[in-house]
Amino acid sequence: MIHAHDSAIVRTMSRLLIPLIQLFALYVLFFGQYGPGGGFVGGVMLGASLILGILVFGTEAAPCLLAKKLVHGDGIGLMIFAGVGGLCLIGGGEFLNYSNLEIPWADTDSRRRYLGILLTQIGVAVDIAVTAISIVFSLSSSDESEHPDD
Repeated sequence: MIHAHDSAIVRTMSRLLIPLIQLFALYVLFFGQYGPGGGFVGGVMLGASLILGILVFGTEAAPCLLAKKLVHGDGIGLMIFAGVGGLCLIGGGEFLNYSNLEIPWADTDSRRRYLGILLTQIGVAVDIAVTAISIVFSLSSSDESEHPDD
């Protein structure tokens, strides 16, 4: 079980840092095709920010409610990724060939590619963040009698 941290400095700094980490993670996610970053790095940063909230505020605090809800949406990222690939197949192309992506508002080839890459990166980021959070929850709920302290 993860208990809340008792230091006022750590709690205050975490309240400031967690939104900044999440904002930077979204920046890395959305602008990953133009530079270093993308779905994996953005997902790791989002997951790490939520894990920091869990470690500092405990599992029963309000900042951790989002993390608890995210664990239940484990397959959403895979569905987004496979859905984009399926839309490419419906368009008559290969799986994840974004030039054949069937999206009505993406009328040019460059818009289809941009939206396809962005949607697949969002799917990867969601899966990575959910996996990191579920690992922390599964490690924190292990029975302490199996691992006695020496």
